[in-house]
This record gives sequence, structure tokens and C-alpha cells, in this order.
Amino acid sequence: MKKDKSVGNILEFPEKIFIGDITGQRVCVKIYGPESLENQLAVVTHYLHNQNTHAEDTYKEDGIAEIKHLVQYFFPDLVNPDQVAEDARQYGLFRDVFDIPYPVPENPRFTFIDLFAGMGGFRLAMQKHGGRCVYSSEWNKYAQKTYFANFGEIPFGDITKEETKKYIPDGFDILCAGFPCQPFSIAGVSKKNSLGRATGFLDKTQGTLFFDVAEIIRRKRPKAFFLENVKNLLSHDKGNTFKVIEGTLRELDYSIYYKVLDGQGYVPQHRERIIIVGFDNRYFHGKENFSFPEKPDSVACIAEILDPEVEKKYTLSDKLWTYLKMYAEKHKAKGNGFGFGLVDKNGIARTLSARYYKDGAEILIPQEEGKNPRRLTPRECARLMGYEDKYIIDAVSEIQAYKQCGNSVVVPLITAVAGKITESLLNYHPDE
Repeated sequence: MKKDKSVGNILEFPEKIFIGDITGQRVCVKIYGPESLENQLAVVTHYLHNQNTHAEDTYKEDGIAEIKHLVQYFFPDLVNPDQVAEDARQYGLFRDVFDIPYPVPENPRFTFIDLFAGMGGFRLAMQKHGGRCVYSSEWNKYAQKTYFANFGEIPFGDITKEETKKYIPDGFDILCAGFPCQPFSIAGVSKKNSLGRATGFLDKTQGTLFFDVAEIIRRKRPKAFFLENVKNLLSHDKGNTFKVIEGTLRELDYSIYYKVLDGQGYVPQHRERIIIVGFDNRYFHGKENFSFPEKPDSVACIAEILDPEVEKKYTLSDKLWTYLKMYAEKHKAKGNGFGFGLVDKNGIARTLSARYYKDGAEILIPQEEGKNPRRLTPRECARLMGYEDKYIIDAVSEIQAYKQCGNSVVVPLITAVAGKITESLLNYHPDE
């Protein structure tokens, strides 16, 4: 006679449910419903991380339902799947959600959401200052894997979709986003004008990812926001793009601070980015007392992030090295600066880009006499962005790791700004 599996003996099962096995397609799971498997797993991981917080209610009903589906899928003979679903952590079903390098703070000082999350640089910065992430979003499936490996959370996908936005909880303190730079179309504005309708800055942003950021700010009214973008945002489309962004944020009744900051001083890399910080005027009434951090006096050098020995595969082939030298000479003759970047080990590197995996041309490390220069390893790239060695980068291929590092924020710089934001937030007392 087949023995029933009860709640009492599920802990004796040699198999557990690992989210990483499902996302890595090592286990084929089909859960039926209107939402994608990825979104359902996002609900599960967000629910598990937000139990006993103000955000729990946002995820609880759907989270328990999805966990029940998984329990029934993996353990079809289980007598009482409802109880197991409600106490999933107690039964050890999702150990890879909690056995992670960067767990949530036990006694958080504030809450935040992480949009366009990438590798989680904003999250590392905010958690460093005691923040709890109550929602994350990232559309790239490879970045989602890296994020899960480090934080035990599957980010929600496309932030432009309402089925993704609906899970953003109310009452969080800070919105973080490294949104892409996009031009703003005047088509929607022209149509409204022709109909005699009033238009504002927010109307001009429709069809862009910034619109979704602004719309979330409008709906949820976080006490503060923290945005990052490329330096060229200031000059993009003859300055019109930034004008619309600034106007939109002010129209939402936030005080705005912005500054171009260089990663140099925090990491051995020249990497300029514009940082935009805003505070809700309806909460702070202009009394947030915010200032950007001063640039550190110390300057790191590239030698500090290099491994003493690396595999031969990172050394440029004779063919590629010859091509890069010819390419540099060609453009030198034309009077422009295109070419490879051979780094002085006691100096700093050029800006790491997402295309670094192709040839490594912008940052090449000289080697001993008789050897071609080499590119950085993925681990060295992560260090160049300020990630600790305990940060997991091998959850994806090396190509994807290079891309993610090239798209990342400089973690120590973001951490420094985050410290100033949280200082303003936590030191302000509206009743005083």
C-alpha cells in the first residue's frame, strides 16, 4: 500500500523545492494561469522575503497560492498542501531563497523598491544603510538569475505592464531606478493640443521607460527617489530630454537635486554618471537638508583589483592584438581618439562598457615581455564596479557577466549617495 506523505514528514524528503532549479530549467515546471512562470516565482520570492512586514499583504494571497501549486506539483501525494504552503519556510522548501550572500536586514530602518535592478547595485547600497527591499523589477532574464543568486529574489519583469506594477506595495520610503536614456516624442502632446486638452510634462514622457518611473512616483508618492543615468542625459536631444525629466519630477511636487559624479575615487575607473535625487515636498516641505557626498581624497589604482594570475584565455590572440593596433593607428591618423586602452597598473581605467566582452579593447592589462595584453576577468570587472568578492557573478555565462558589469552602477558611489539620502530621511521628523 502506498504511504501518504503528510505535513509531518515532508522534512524527511531528500528533495526540496529550489527556485534556482526551476529558473535554470533543470526542473521542468508548468504552472497554469494568466501570468508567466517568471512572474509567479517573483511573487513567491517576494512573499517569502516580506513576511511579517507591511508589504506582506501585497504578496500573501497570490504567494501562498503559487507555493501551493509548486507543492502539489513536486509532492502530489501530500495530504495537506495548504498548511505546507502557508509555512513554506518552516518546512525548508526554498532554501536557496534564504541561503544567500546578501540577506535582508533583520531590523530595517526604511524600505525601498529597486527598478531596472540589473545586478542589484542599488540594493547593495540601500541594504548597507539598513534598507529593506520590498519590490524589485528587472526584465533581463540573465540579470534576474544573478540577482536571485545574491538576494534570493526573482525580480518582476517588464515594468511597463500593469500586471507587474500591481505588485508594488504602498508605503515604501525610497524609489531607486537606473532608467535608460530615451528621447521624448511630441506625438501624444500634439494630439492632446489638437483636442484642446491641457498637457503637462508627464504627458511628454509617454512611451518611454521614464514615464513608468514617473507614474509609479505619482501613484505611490515615496518620500524620496534616487535615479541614475549616463552623463549625456544632460545634453541628450539638445538638453530637451533632461528638461522634460526635471519638469516632470517638479510637476509631481518633489524638490530636485542633481549632479554629475565620477566613480573615480571610489573605484579605479573614470565613470561619470548623473545622479538625480528627489524629496516629496508634501512630506518634507523643503526641509530635507540634503547634499551630495564629497569626492573621496584617496584614489584607487587598477592594480588593486587585479588577480596575480589568470587563465590564458583572457590574453588577446595575436590576430586580435594586431587588429586593435592597426585600428588605433588608423583613427590616430584621422585625428580622433578611437582605439584600445592599455592601462597603467598604477592608474585608473576607462569606462567599462557592456560591449567589453567582445574584445576588451577599452581596458587592456599589460603583461610581461613577450605576451600580448589581456582583458579583465569577470571577477575583476565586478571589483572595478565595487562589488565584493563574495558577490556571485558565475550564475550566468561570462559574456552575460561582462554585460551586467558594464551596465552596472558603481556600488561605493551609490552607497555614498544612499547614505546622504537616508540621513535626510531618518533625521527628519515632520511633527517637530
